[in-house]
Amino acid sequence: MAVVDVVNLDGKKVGQVELADAVFAAKVNQHLLHEASRWYLRGLRAGTHKTKDKSEVSGAGRKLWRQKGTGRARVGSIRSPLWRHGGTVHGPEPRDYSYALPKKMLLGALRSALSAKLAEQKLTVVDALELESHKTKNLVSALGKLGEAKSALLVEHGENRNLALASRNVDNVTLTAPNALQPYEILRHELLVLSKDAVARLSHSLDPEKKPIVAPDVESIAPAAKPAKKEAAPKAAAKKSAAKPKAAAKPAKKKGKE
Repeated sequence: MAVVDVVNLDGKKVGQVELADAVFAAKVNQHLLHEASRWYLRGLRAGTHKTKDKSEVSGAGRKLWRQKGTGRARVGSIRSPLWRHGGTVHGPEPRDYSYALPKKMLLGALRSALSAKLAEQKLTVVDALELESHKTKNLVSALGKLGEAKSALLVEHGENRNLALASRNVDNVTLTAPNALQPYEILRHELLVLSKDAVARLSHSLDPEKKPIVAPDVESIAPAAKPAKKEAAPKAAAKKSAAKPKAAAKPAKKKGKE
């Protein structure tokens, strides 16, 4: 396992943490990164382009001239698509460009993105992302001590109001949760800052070799259920043996009468 130093917001080393090789030292798959980024950007696309059809353009609905007797072609409305400023036939409509991506591909892309950041030495683990106040200058000074970068992605687990308020006013700084982390955001930002809690969450959720939960042994739950059935057997045998002499006594009475 890779061992990474844990620092505080002042940039001083306070400990070390081991990163799982299956998550932070996986093979970088460029194809998965491309597919995950394309899927993420397609989901952000608004798709608001639209043209007006015959019923939406402005114009009167009256018939321009009579049907016959003028020598001109028959016409019904000025809003016809054949006329200038008329409606559009089969024009674009608002649509959704998003599509489904297999979960295994997304998890594999996350492992590739995290491994690429660690290989480039652009991954920093912080003991806690706790600011004294919501002032933006406190966050800017802390990021300057962690490393000079044009952009930074902060990954924090749980609610952190001061960090949320301070980060939203800084350009090229994004705050996200471990369960909402996207490969495109990791690649787009130069520096990746993870808290210790975020590292633990990502290591647990992205580990491909999770051990299954073992169910308890059924025999140890009710061991006293079987002996109760064995005790009932001698009683039934005693009843059968007591009933046999009565059946044998009937022929003896018949012989005495003869």
